[in-house]
Amino acid sequence: MNPGHILTIFGKQEVDCLLIGGMNFLLRHRPVSTFDVDFWVRDETANLERVNAALIELGAEWGPTETTWAAIPKNSDWLTRSSVYCLTSPAGAIDIFRNVKGLDDYEACRNRSVLAHTSEGIAYRSLADSDMLACQLALPENERRLDRVAYFEKLLKS
Repeated sequence: MNPGHILTIFGKQEVDCLLIGGMNFLLRHRPVSTFDVDFWVRDETANLERVNAALIELGAEWGPTETTWAAIPKNSDWLTRSSVYCLTSPAGAIDIFRNVKGLDDYEACRNRSVLAHTSEGIAYRSLADSDMLACQLALPENERRLDRVAYFEKLLKS
């Protein structure tokens, strides 16, 4: 997995997105096992076109079923058919979210987000800690990462 390459291409294509999930937690807080890069993207036509361009540049593949898995279509319309996409690419697995459970307002979350950098200096927008906690708390109890909930609750109290 090469998350730096994925972040670089999304930045190069000027995708308006927030890094969420395990990779965000890994890069900003603690080393955790994660197997994909999760992005919450601004759900607007022009931005979805940039998402599509980034995915094409990454050589990403997706399909609604295992038997229809293929390269990303040149037209970005396919990105409007679902709220979440799980893709593969030579640089690693990528999940695209058009909305995120527990978070209703992309613009407000973007305003609270943190401009962060990987150890290689690659810039990305990171979901704020309070919003990361809200995402965890919106999950059913049996799906929550309790270590992350405790970490964020302690961090946000101090």
